[in-house]
Amino acid sequence: MRFLKKNLGWLFVILATCLLTWLYLGWGRAHHQWAFPSGWFLFGLMVFLTAYNARKKLPGIRLGSSRLWLNLHIYLGFFCVVVFLFHLRFRWPSGWFEIVLAVLFAIVALSGVVGWILSRDYPKRLTTQGGDVLYERIPVVRRNLAEQAEEVAVKSVTTAGASTLADFYAAYLNEYFAKHHHFLQHCLARKGAVAGIRQRMREQDRFLNDEEREEMKKLVQLVDDKQALDFQYSLQTALRMWLFVHIPFTYSLLIWSAAHVLLVYGFSAGAGAVPTGGGG
Repeated sequence: MRFLKKNLGWLFVILATCLLTWLYLGWGRAHHQWAFPSGWFLFGLMVFLTAYNARKKLPGIRLGSSRLWLNLHIYLGFFCVVVFLFHLRFRWPSGWFEIVLAVLFAIVALSGVVGWILSRDYPKRLTTQGGDVLYERIPVVRRNLAEQAEEVAVKSVTTAGASTLADFYAAYLNEYFAKHHHFLQHCLARKGAVAGIRQRMREQDRFLNDEEREEMKKLVQLVDDKQALDFQYSLQTALRMWLFVHIPFTYSLLIWSAAHVLLVYGFSAGAGAVPTGGGG
């Protein structure tokens, strides 16, 4: 019972897909009119899915919980892909307008899947290192780390009476602290993002005197802090970036779909026949 309750949404997608398959095989495949009911059903699904973004901007209005809307958005989003394929009769669309429409749909669907995966994985990963850093404060924190690292390097010249550590900082660490690094490595959970820098720091140890080694320990800690900050920046940026793809293309898809409806009915009225092509 617990398993059934936990996977109720996926059960709905499977049952709805079976029903749609039965309708298509029993009637839709042999009738040109299939494009009209399936097209309107698909358009209605897309309008409802788009409404989720509007629901998030109206938290004060009682329209159901945000969690309920999110679950509906996810499961209906997957089912919408199924409906789209049946609407096209599993054929590649014909004509540049329908091809553009299909590409827009693919971008929205793929970005939605990517966002679903990221939203399930990244929030948990963000708690593993770097603490709770507000995205807007990351540039300030990075600048502070860079200033601290530069201060350690400059101070080592006075305290150690040598410039070996300062020269190493200028050659290998100054650029590392100046900006964010290893975006893809952090997003893809690839380990060893700063392995090369840490290796250079270990190799440099034999050229340092005792005072410089003490300062090097401070730089090692600052490098670790910078890596954790880059980790936070990479994952938080990715969580924001996919929305800048998904939402604008969603509205573009809706506009193109509405235009497609007008063209289909205009063509049908003008030609006196029902078109057989797919679309939205």
